[in-house]
Amino acid sequence: MTSEKDVLKLDLIEFNPEVVQPKVIAERLSLHGWTHVLCNEEMPIFSNTALSIHGILNDSRKGAMELASVILQDPNLTVKLLKMSNTPHYNPSRQKMVTVSRAIVLIGSDIIRELTLVCSFFESILSATNRHQANEEIAHAIHAAVQAKFIAQLVRDSSPEEVFIATLLHHIGSISFWCFCGEQGESIQALVNEGSHYEEAEKKVLGFTLTELGASLSNAWKLGRLVEESMKPVRFSKNPRVELVHLGYEITDALKEGAGSEKYEACIKKIEGLTKQSRRAIIENLQHNTDSACDIARQFGAIDAAMLIQSRLNRAITLEESVPAVDKKQIQLYISQDIASIISAPFDINLLLETVLEGVHRGVGMDRTVFSLLTSDKQSLKEKLSLGWRKESYEHKVVFPISETPPNLFFHALSGVQAFWADPLTNARLYTLRDINVMGKNECFIMPVFSNKKAIGLMYADRGISGQPLTEEDFNAFKYFTQQANIGLMLYRIQRS
Repeated sequence: MTSEKDVLKLDLIEFNPEVVQPKVIAERLSLHGWTHVLCNEEMPIFSNTALSIHGILNDSRKGAMELASVILQDPNLTVKLLKMSNTPHYNPSRQKMVTVSRAIVLIGSDIIRELTLVCSFFESILSATNRHQANEEIAHAIHAAVQAKFIAQLVRDSSPEEVFIATLLHHIGSISFWCFCGEQGESIQALVNEGSHYEEAEKKVLGFTLTELGASLSNAWKLGRLVEESMKPVRFSKNPRVELVHLGYEITDALKEGAGSEKYEACIKKIEGLTKQSRRAIIENLQHNTDSACDIARQFGAIDAAMLIQSRLNRAITLEESVPAVDKKQIQLYISQDIASIISAPFDINLLLETVLEGVHRGVGMDRTVFSLLTSDKQSLKEKLSLGWRKESYEHKVVFPISETPPNLFFHALSGVQAFWADPLTNARLYTLRDINVMGKNECFIMPVFSNKKAIGLMYADRGISGQPLTEEDFNAFKYFTQQANIGLMLYRIQRS
């Protein structure tokens, strides 16, 4: 058998934390306590996503493949990201994208990284527990972000998308707090209603301000220099990009007060001086940006926030129903087209394998999917790419044992050339204790992967989390996608010879 060194090198991180339903935080906590609870108990999915993306950004060895792996661990995040990727805001060419790999290629990994952060953040906070104040904060942030990005484009900023993200996450402390605040939020609101300034009320009830909470969360989640710097008072920063972030919020505040107000007129003049645009053009663009912000809020699933944004211009809107999820056959078709496109010319084997794995995982609808390669001693199969596995850490790899005496599932699969549909009832003898310790006692699909007619690894997939039954149609689709991996490896070997 050919060793893994002869074929390819993949070294991916992944995670799939348990989904935790949001709840209110009742007890009084310190700034550190709030940061800890939000990071580890209330918003663990976002915490893991943010830290994973930070790890990718700071490791020159990791790139698009690793980013795709992070996104694909969360089905809801995957769907939301692809939905956003297909909007005119991010995809003006309107090229259909149903795989994360294609989205990264067409839109660019930098923008997808930022978009992943935002989608994951909204996935963590949007719930039935959100209060009116939380939606006000979300609406304010999205509206300000769109306006700030618009100004950044006019002044030829090096990365308007980064300004968009920094503006959107500028009030991350307030948004997070108001989603989980309980009685403490009511106490703050009561003081504000009595005439206190928000920061004064926050300090009195919490012992710290929500801006300080945002800075603490930003540091814990490693959201980036621009986000952190924008949370400091303007007088402490000489970075013009920080001014763009604050200008986004100035614009939304001015629009809220309305045309003719002192704040509105001052804001228009400020934009005129900065962009050299005419007053009429600026007013038209600010109105257009408000419509765009409303649409973006709807795409993120923040329907109440979208209504709040639009109400500032007193326009009635008809909210669209959520776009129905693409069914499995459509996903299979689109991913098959992507695979055909990849292997039609000299190609990246890692991109092919990641696309195949996504085809199995999303197209067939599996809970856990793994592409594993034989280790050098031929005694086990070590994960090189996986989706859906719940692990203790990012770096942990799924390892399948190979047992000849008695023969186990993986020895049996590698001994043949066809796909194997294993059932713990009819194939009970093949489920050894070591196998069960790794993957449980579930129905699964296994198929060997070949290079130069020698088995070098295998593709494994099951529904060991949901417990949903497997079907003949699922098995045929699994075989099809795994065979594409085999065809790709054969062509890749020819390409390199």
